[in-house]
Amino acid sequence: MLTSTTHTLQGLDIVEYKGLVHGEAIMGANIFKDLFAGIRDIVGGRSGAYEAEIEKARRIAIQEMCEQAQRMGANGVIGIDVDYETVGSNGSMMMVTASGTAIVYR
Repeated sequence: MLTSTTHTLQGLDIVEYKGLVHGEAIMGANIFKDLFAGIRDIVGGRSGAYEAEIEKARRIAIQEMCEQAQRMGANGVIGIDVDYETVGSNGSMMMVTASGTAIVYR
């Protein structure tokens, strides 16, 4: 599945637009990750645990989007937008959404 954040594909012809596709992932952070992230906030530095969770959520959302496009008969998704949001009490969960336009290209 070809994926792109652009709305055109240089050197390729888009022959059909199948429609909007999307994928979502909501990941909860466990108490140990929260504890170590809090320590990082105090002493400075990056939180590898949270970065790994965000990366995992992004992969899941994009994979779900591509699977939906494939079910529609598409072989590509263009105009992809990935958004991040915290949800739940005290922002205890991270939601990642990916959306784009499913297409058929040659």
